[in-house]
Amino acid sequence: MFLSATARTVPPESTQQAIGYPSLFLLVLIGALVPVVPTGALVSSAAVVAFHQTSPFALLSVFLVSSVAAFLGDMSLYWFGRRGMGSKNGSRWLEAIRERAPEDRLAQAQQKLADHGIAVLVLSRLVPAGRIPVMLACLMAKMPLRVFARGDVPACLAWAATYQVIGILGGSLFPEPWEGVVAAVALTVAISVAPSVWRRLRGAKPS
Repeated sequence: MFLSATARTVPPESTQQAIGYPSLFLLVLIGALVPVVPTGALVSSAAVVAFHQTSPFALLSVFLVSSVAAFLGDMSLYWFGRRGMGSKNGSRWLEAIRERAPEDRLAQAQQKLADHGIAVLVLSRLVPAGRIPVMLACLMAKMPLRVFARGDVPACLAWAATYQVIGILGGSLFPEPWEGVVAAVALTVAISVAPSVWRRLRGAKPS
């Protein structure tokens, strides 16, 4: 009797997917537009849950939903940035991009863009806090939207695949989905803060 009551209170996988995939799409899309949402942790967490589901297409769905949402978010932010670059008064989107692109990171991004072209977009998506400086460098170089899109497609695919692998590893190490989610979130947060911590430690070293 207890098991039957519990089964009635737990949503079936079809219900979880109907709610989870649109939520994942919206959160990743918002995270691409407002670079404070931990989108990598979202994808890893969704991959953990998908790993424990019986549907063979769950992981593929997470990959497709997250990569498409990331691409649409990037393209929207870049489009807003281009409008701001062409406006006399700029825009709040362009100002937000500038605030998150320190001068030293921007200079590095501009140099890498000059050396490697749009291929640098793939690396920028995988390096924590690397996306915004490269995007601003592309804006300052007046890169056309279609050229940016050509480099952003493989970037978003590689990004979604990387964080999904992190989630799969977390899901395979723990029997319960929530344990894998905690491990995946902890790992993605550690990856995201490691570069800034390293730079601070290097800057704190006596000359």
